Amino acid sequence: MAAKDHSMTSVAIDTAPEQVTRTGIRRRLQDALPKIVLAPSFAVTLFFVYGFIIWTGYLSFTNSKTFPSYALTGGRAYQRLWTWTFENDPPSSWYTSITNMGIFGLLYIGCCLALGLLLAILLDQKIRGEGFLRPLYLYPMALSLIVTGVAWKWILDPGLGLEQTFHQMGWTSFHFDWIKNKDFVIYTVVIAGVWQASGFVMAMFLAGLRGIDGEIMKAAQIDGASTWQVYRRIIIPLLRPVFLSALIVLAHMSIKSYDLVVALTSGGPGGSAWLPSNFMYEYTFRRNEMAVGSASAIIMLMAISAIIVPYLYSELREKKS
Repeated sequence: MAAKDHSMTSVAIDTAPEQVTRTGIRRRLQDALPKIVLAPSFAVTLFFVYGFIIWTGYLSFTNSKTFPSYALTGGRAYQRLWTWTFENDPPSSWYTSITNMGIFGLLYIGCCLALGLLLAILLDQKIRGEGFLRPLYLYPMALSLIVTGVAWKWILDPGLGLEQTFHQMGWTSFHFDWIKNKDFVIYTVVIAGVWQASGFVMAMFLAGLRGIDGEIMKAAQIDGASTWQVYRRIIIPLLRPVFLSALIVLAHMSIKSYDLVVALTSGGPGGSAWLPSNFMYEYTFRRNEMAVGSASAIIMLMAISAIIVPYLYSELREKKS
């Protein structure tokens, strides 16, 4: 009997290392499985996103025209980008695109933040019909920028939209031809962009408002604070992270807005509604100035990075602290 127990013990001792080895292999496979699954998509992203970013940066230092050239010319493309006068086409210069970007970006971000916050505060009052109004305001965000641009093109066209409608109603002195006026066409892009994105910003602010403890507002009201004072001194400061997130999203969307301009104005009269993205496409694929177009794309990337990198740094810093 003792001999039998001794043999069983020796078998258990012999099989124990095998079980430990199998368990270790199984755990390693389980840990490696997510990496194995994500490896193909990571490789594709690495090649088609970051690889082409590096390739675009390389082309911006060459004299590429219709086709890529491998002869480095230093920063000549950047110099040409900022010094060309475009005598044959002055409205579509890089300076006009940058100016339009400033106008569009400031008005687009400012109006979306203000209108989104206002709508969120109104819905936060538990008004009747909130379940209907919330998706109604969010619906424009479900549309593509092409659809939004085409719809607003019809609305703002003097021969089809608002101006024609008011003329048919008897108000013949009403004129609204911004979409065909080179000095005001960029503001029509702002109108269409704000209409589409303000509902999304409203949803962000509404989520932030619903996440604030209601006891804070009750305590402030008991102390005699009015509703305006509660929102101005307590609620809105607590929404600082939402403001920052909305600012990052809107700034990113404004910099890369291309299809909205094309669908709404086709670039505007003489290119007067161009944004940097429109400039990049025009000079890369239509005017056979690939180096200059690549240089403008790199400048756009730097602008986006200047916005996103500090945000990511602050987020990581807060998590560590």
